[in-house]
Amino acid sequence: MRILELKAMRGPNYWSVKRHHLIVMRLDIGELEQRPTDRIPGFHERIQAMLPTMYAHRCSEDHEGGFFERVKRGTWMGHVIEHIALEIQTLAGMDTGFGRTRSTGETGVYNVVFSYVEEAVGLYAAKAAVAIAQALIDDTAYDLDADIQRMRELREETRLGPSTGSIVHEALKRGIPYLRLNGQSLVQLGHGVHQKRIRATITSNTSNIGVEIACDKEETKQLLESYEIPVPKGRVVRTEEGLEAALESVGYPCVIKPIGGNHGRGATIGIKNMEEAKAALAKAKEISRSAVVERFITGLDHRLLVIDHKFVAAAKRTPAAVTGDGRSTIEQLVAEVNMDPRRGFGHEKVLTQITIDDHSEKLLARNGMTPQSVPKAGETVYLKATANLSTGGTATDVTEIVHPYNVFMAERISRIIDLDICGIDVMTDDITKPLSESGAVLEVNAAPGFRMHLDPIEGLGRNVAEPVVDMLFPPGAPSRIPIIAVTGTNGKTTTTRLIAHLMRSVGYKVGMTCSDGVYIMNRMLMKGDCTGPASAQFVLKDPLVDLAVLETARGGMLRSGLGFEHCDVGIVTNVAADHLGLKDINTLEELANVKSTVPRSVRRDGYAIFNADDELVMAMRKQCDCKMALFSLDENNRLIKAHMKGGGIAAIYENGFITICKGEWKLRIEKAVNVPLTYGGKAVFNIQNILPAVLAAYVQGVKVEELREALATFVPSPAQTPGRLNLFQFRNFQVVVDYAHNPHGFEALGRFLSKIPDGPKVGVIAGVGDRRDEDTVNLGRLSARMFDEIIIRQDRNLRGRSDDEIIALMVKGITDVDPDKKYIIIKKEEEAIRHAISTAKPGSFLTLCSDVVPDALALVMKLKEEEDRVPFTKEDIPNRNKELVG
Repeated sequence: MRILELKAMRGPNYWSVKRHHLIVMRLDIGELEQRPTDRIPGFHERIQAMLPTMYAHRCSEDHEGGFFERVKRGTWMGHVIEHIALEIQTLAGMDTGFGRTRSTGETGVYNVVFSYVEEAVGLYAAKAAVAIAQALIDDTAYDLDADIQRMRELREETRLGPSTGSIVHEALKRGIPYLRLNGQSLVQLGHGVHQKRIRATITSNTSNIGVEIACDKEETKQLLESYEIPVPKGRVVRTEEGLEAALESVGYPCVIKPIGGNHGRGATIGIKNMEEAKAALAKAKEISRSAVVERFITGLDHRLLVIDHKFVAAAKRTPAAVTGDGRSTIEQLVAEVNMDPRRGFGHEKVLTQITIDDHSEKLLARNGMTPQSVPKAGETVYLKATANLSTGGTATDVTEIVHPYNVFMAERISRIIDLDICGIDVMTDDITKPLSESGAVLEVNAAPGFRMHLDPIEGLGRNVAEPVVDMLFPPGAPSRIPIIAVTGTNGKTTTTRLIAHLMRSVGYKVGMTCSDGVYIMNRMLMKGDCTGPASAQFVLKDPLVDLAVLETARGGMLRSGLGFEHCDVGIVTNVAADHLGLKDINTLEELANVKSTVPRSVRRDGYAIFNADDELVMAMRKQCDCKMALFSLDENNRLIKAHMKGGGIAAIYENGFITICKGEWKLRIEKAVNVPLTYGGKAVFNIQNILPAVLAAYVQGVKVEELREALATFVPSPAQTPGRLNLFQFRNFQVVVDYAHNPHGFEALGRFLSKIPDGPKVGVIAGVGDRRDEDTVNLGRLSARMFDEIIIRQDRNLRGRSDDEIIALMVKGITDVDPDKKYIIIKKEEEAIRHAISTAKPGSFLTLCSDVVPDALALVMKLKEEEDRVPFTKEDIPNRNKELVG
């Protein structure tokens, strides 16, 4: 078996618009196509023995054990691998269960699709599942436990931590989108101008000064002491000499911790002599240059959590410990404690497994013990110096019993230090009493962990993420910006650019993606084909943008899905033959299914805008759960009339007008001949592009008169519509540069050319390497009907074919229509363009079909400037003063 391709979906996609996290594996099962599972001796028994928990897989049988029944009766290996990939993720602690396996149409090759929780784990599971299946086929040993452990490790390396994850989860519950900005915990909540950022529990509202103060333990203590907050006596030291002087003042027992530490790193408690103090200082200095020596305050460790200067939770924390039974060693007791199903690897469960490390052994040694010691029955043995959950500690919720004075003090401390999210560590025997009577504040934490409050071992869990999201997005505060997504085969870029122009004209700060690049407020920031999810997210991350217009092509949707969860307006311009035979999309119906990803992702209160003249587009309506608007070049279109009669919104071309209809009422915007983009009404395909654009703007609140004004200022030119019917008037002939590259686009261009007055029509054309033979031949046929003379060039990127092979197919199409049609071959685009322009006859009309539009435009403009250059002399200066000028 061979994995031919492996990719991760990260948004609404071809396979599912509801399940955004999918692995898609293109798998060649080879000779196993002829050997389903019932023809592999012992396979059924072996898979049950290795993965007995797969009994829960119902499969299509809709009852437990259904999958094993399918295996026994006989099923193909791609289907088996799908189920294995799901099960091993579940065994690693990531319960997930969606999958499907589909034939690609190529014998023995399947698309195996399954859901994941963490992308890195999903990709690993795909490869592991193939290896496991092969071992089961070959009846060889396989270390499944190693895979499970590696997947756990991958999850801990890549997942959001418990604190960040809880905030993101709470945001998603409220419909607030998020984007992960790096591989760690930096996350953006909301889009564009409405975004807020978090890094763990540091937010975009957090005071930098507050964080600096909290990270300096000594400065924190001095500041709190000046506000009459009870704190332990202590001093800052750097050297062993300073340590001796500090201990004379502080005394024993004491605590030594790094001045800039957090989460208990580098801290040692209960120090009883100078030898222990020196070792503790060395440990603290591994974290920071200076350390704090404090009097050891006895009592119980508590954490008070304050968010937005309001007390929200409290937990009593206990360091990792075991209780003796008089028989077992400490090592054995730890193993027994770790069998608690609530304990897991890293942060995967409520509690973390306890490990005996160097610090544990030193702590035991101070009490005259080793990991092999046998504690007395009922004796508690502490294995960590601090009560952090990440080292195996436990937490008990005590929120409801905290004394009102301590609540007042905690909220006051958050304002003194100036932290919007503040964790306050206090030591006291009884949190129900005022801290001023018993105990002290040990330290204040910026970015406090939430895990102890979310999942305490005793008491109620607290949704402490809720007040964080309340603070960042108060009720009524927006988190999303409007997203208008445009897809289809042809017309996407022009429609996208026109919508962006319309929305800019009424004051929006628009972010736009298209096949030319990414634009923020009309400034190009990325160049090239930017119609995929990464470009969409680039726009949504930008803090200036308050509206996004996103051209959305099939390539990105198949590669990793959409770059957004929902859009407010989704447009489908048309569906026509293009890129068929690529990425297992072989028919127009399959292509339409890809394009339908956009309208299926429209918000329920948003609009899907469909081309009522296109049967494949209109078929998408049944898959959508949103409002709909239609457009048509024919006001008598049966579907349009029914839609308008039902009170729907539509855009039509009627009596020469571009018109919006609300029900059966017409709102005429402008005559098409007066709109520059239509070239006096000749470019019918641009009239068709205008209709969904004005419709999208209208449903977003743009008024008819504003649409009229904006259409008048959108001029087809290299600046506003590069490569989309850019017309240049040379002295004796005209040149148009266009991106037409598929039969549907050529046909539309041909209809435009048929309206051009008589004169020689010359086409500079090229085939594309990643098209079917019949598509390339068809381009040749269409060219023969459109042009009097043809210059065949070749694209810069041949996409897997030789230039001679592509040209031969083009020539076949041309000669099929007219064996005598005049054509020449000039492979390099620049040479082909120069030849066409230098040999152009008076009155001719040259059409340059280019794939690298910026280069073609630059060359044509350069040649036009050379032709237009006018000699200039001193005599041309009006009112010339000969004494000054000569």
